[in-house]
Amino acid sequence: MNFNIERTVSILMLPVLWFGLIVFGAFNASANERPNILWFVIDDMSANFSCYGETTIQTPHVDQLAKDGLRFTRAYATSPVCSTFRSAMITGMYQTSIGAHHHRSGRGEHRITLPGGVRPVPAIFQEAGYYTCIGSGLPDLDFRSQPVSSHAERRLGKTDYNFDWDQSIYDSHDWSEREDGQPFFMQVQLHGGKLRGASEAHYENFDKQVNGVFGEVTDPSSVTLPPYYPRDPVLLKDWSTYLDSVRMTDHHVGLVMERLKQEGILDNTLVVFFTDHGISHARGKQFLYDEGAHIPLIVRGPGIKGGAIRTDLVEHIDVAALSLAAAGMKVPEPMQGQNILAQDFKPKQAVFAARDRCGEAADRIRSVRTENYLYIRNFYPQRPLLMPSTYKDGKLIIKRLRELHAQDALSILAEKLLFAPTRAPEELYLYGQDIWQTKNLAEDLSHTEALVQHRQRMDDWIEETGDPGSETTEIYILETEDQMKSTKNKASREAYRKNAELYKRWARDGK
Repeated sequence: MNFNIERTVSILMLPVLWFGLIVFGAFNASANERPNILWFVIDDMSANFSCYGETTIQTPHVDQLAKDGLRFTRAYATSPVCSTFRSAMITGMYQTSIGAHHHRSGRGEHRITLPGGVRPVPAIFQEAGYYTCIGSGLPDLDFRSQPVSSHAERRLGKTDYNFDWDQSIYDSHDWSEREDGQPFFMQVQLHGGKLRGASEAHYENFDKQVNGVFGEVTDPSSVTLPPYYPRDPVLLKDWSTYLDSVRMTDHHVGLVMERLKQEGILDNTLVVFFTDHGISHARGKQFLYDEGAHIPLIVRGPGIKGGAIRTDLVEHIDVAALSLAAAGMKVPEPMQGQNILAQDFKPKQAVFAARDRCGEAADRIRSVRTENYLYIRNFYPQRPLLMPSTYKDGKLIIKRLRELHAQDALSILAEKLLFAPTRAPEELYLYGQDIWQTKNLAEDLSHTEALVQHRQRMDDWIEETGDPGSETTEIYILETEDQMKSTKNKASREAYRKNAELYKRWARDGK
């Protein structure tokens, strides 16, 4: 079955910016005069870097990147899970507008094609004469910062796009094979927070790698957790191991930057550093709170003033537009991402995000952020936050939280935010005073005006961007059956099947 979404093009009403190159040269410059474009795309990681205020660990290389470039303090993912984020990233489009908003979709019998006029960014770069590549950024280390095995030397980096695409949009895994003087577009894909794994065995293996590089691991007792997570040994060890994954990521970034310097191409390379969503945790990845949606974003390169900081709202889909503009190309007409580096760029009044089905866990959540508020709408409020999910429930930290919940050993706040049987239809949080979004002001009469305004912004965005919402039961069945076929572990497959049956029953019951 094929799902073609060209109908959405006619209702893409957000402003489209047709900027040429602002600080990088003229649009008609020859290809070999254009800057290289290099993206660091990191899995499962929040802004836990020293330059963003993290104090438990030090991240000198990302800090140097920020010192030499421009750091955004309020950058957000338009989706808090890998495949939907990456589908949006590589097209500069909201994942909802291109029908790619359900995690790991469009890969079996159900297919998804991009709307007319929407193309993956590497294809645009390639057509303009760029050498396009996706890999680790290093000839001897892979995406895990481990030695490259002989059978994987030419393996491309992570893509995870939820639509039909041609692998030929990437010329190679590395820029070293380009023609002399040819500019390149490179996606350095790193494992990031996934390095820590989800079990004690994974922690132990990663600890060995960390000790080999740094000589010591981060002390779990030194960790500061969000207020709704208990200071339990399992959660503390997981978070300290996560912080070590940040250190390892920082180390890898330093090696790539040193390579650019040694090859004499650093000064002519625009480097964009960002993550694909926040930390993989109970209230992080897959959810629209800052723990899941706030990401680091740093841009360094020709024409970028060092040490600059921007506090305005931006979205990760803007990276596509600013990168094309840096190469002297116009932003394609349908693209919703904006060139946030343009001299005449007007700061956004609001940014948006969406969470939909993740694996078998069917959900629909939308958010809008403005200068002072985060507004969240739960379309299935009768379902709990921690719904059954083979992905989430397979993690040691979620198992431990469920154990503590069963033992009535969690705090009132943790019970309320993580294990309440239902969710509020609307949530409203105040920035600055509530950094972890724990106090819902949706029913606070003193914030009624703000609630109404954000509710309308959300309604307008859904209509203007052609948000198609939830899948039909038919598509849900196709997608979940396809994912079950690809699940090799029998126990996991059976758990997935039981969960999928539950979600279908909830849908029938209007829950």
